[in-house]
Amino acid sequence: MHEKCGVAAIALTERAGARPLYYSLYALQHRGQESAGIVTHDGFQQYAHVETGLVGDVFAADDLDELRGNVGIGHVRYPTSGGTDACCAQPFSVSFKSGSLGLAHNGNLVNTADVRADLEERGHAFTTWGDTEVIAHDLAHNLLEADLVRAVKRTMDRLHGSYSLTIAHDDTIMGVRDPLGNRPLCIGDLGDGYVLASESAAIDTLDGDLIRDVRPGELVVLAEDGSGFDSYQLASPPRSAGCFFEYVYFARPDSVIDGNLVYEVRRELGRRLWAENPATTDVVMPVPDSGRAFASGYAEAASEAPMSEIPAGNGDARGEAATDEGSPDVEFAEGLMKNRYVGRTFIMPSQDERERAVRLKLNPIKSTVSGKSVTLIDDSIVRGTTSTQLVELLHDAGARAVHVRIGAPPIVAPCYMGIDMASREELIASDKTTEEVRETLGADSLAYLSIDAIAETLERERPDLCLGCVTGNYPYDIDGEVTDRDVQRPAVGDASARAAGDD
Repeated sequence: MHEKCGVAAIALTERAGARPLYYSLYALQHRGQESAGIVTHDGFQQYAHVETGLVGDVFAADDLDELRGNVGIGHVRYPTSGGTDACCAQPFSVSFKSGSLGLAHNGNLVNTADVRADLEERGHAFTTWGDTEVIAHDLAHNLLEADLVRAVKRTMDRLHGSYSLTIAHDDTIMGVRDPLGNRPLCIGDLGDGYVLASESAAIDTLDGDLIRDVRPGELVVLAEDGSGFDSYQLASPPRSAGCFFEYVYFARPDSVIDGNLVYEVRRELGRRLWAENPATTDVVMPVPDSGRAFASGYAEAASEAPMSEIPAGNGDARGEAATDEGSPDVEFAEGLMKNRYVGRTFIMPSQDERERAVRLKLNPIKSTVSGKSVTLIDDSIVRGTTSTQLVELLHDAGARAVHVRIGAPPIVAPCYMGIDMASREELIASDKTTEEVRETLGADSLAYLSIDAIAETLERERPDLCLGCVTGNYPYDIDGEVTDRDVQRPAVGDASARAAGDD
């Protein structure tokens, strides 16, 4: 599964903004590999360079030189809403009576069709099926009738779903986070300007200092000369709905989100995974790279715990090197080596070759595995195909037993918030018990982390997290799904509803 995209924005005092944006997008490349783009403005004219491909392939030195101006926004995309067409690459640009507009979007709306239909009735013509163009057209419409802050609030009041946006209105740069704060966005100080980015790792890349996260429902407007920023709290709902999967999978381990270093969160989740689901084992190994921090925390907790704390019969038999009074002799090892040159474009025309692909990507170190009880740690199980193949690989390499531990609860439902996740029919845990999933994987034991452990580690109440994919209850009103809170979609096409945002 892949998160939809990463966004960035910058306003500098004197130097050009294109190269810092370029470096920011490199730092956010893990959030999207389908396309990349930058829009800048020099106070007189907007410049744009947007293409499909990786950041390093999309931009040449000449391209960056042609992106003039000290302000701009950037985007890396993985396709969800709108598909893989090149026309859906971002930032999306539009020109209208009040100037030029560029918009980059991370997330997914659930009322796109309603807003789009209303705008079409008002005479707007669309060139893509993506929700980003819908947001851009609605904001452009509102900018014709209201000042900047009121226009953004009107659009926010119309949108229903997940979004972190960076926006360029001529040379004014803005960042907006949806009222529930589902997707991350933060502010950094570069000394000679300010930056907005999906993750703080982008700020670190620019040698800047993280100031704070953009608050749910907040609009941040960067000064055109990079001297500061203004903040406007446009919505303040009683609950938030941050995506817990940012911590489990999406974000870079070196990023800080809502005050939490992602790497330490994952290590703590690994410790809690041991506390909830201990298994006596010889070797704890991660699925690279996603399971590494979890496995580190799990192995550390296993090594520190006295054997008396391990329930009898949980996992493999106790090793001879351990005593009832001492700690189990657990080794943390990289037992699977990853081939980083096998990407999504690898051709697998037959089933046999598709099954062989996992051996091309991951190869076991037999001396680490053979004759040993192995605990394999990963962040999540979605379809179960890769996990099944890895368990088989380890058994073939001579593992005496393979115990699987997962640093997230079972994924039982799809995501509508901008994550390209499988349908219910494809999710292995949607209609199977943990024991049935274990049998499918061929593992000797299987255990997941609890939802409570996630909430406690993040120091959040469960209602302040989006847990839709692991509970089937969503923080938004979605057709055919259950919501976990009192929420209604905003009215669309009602003039009085549009004006209500001006208060």
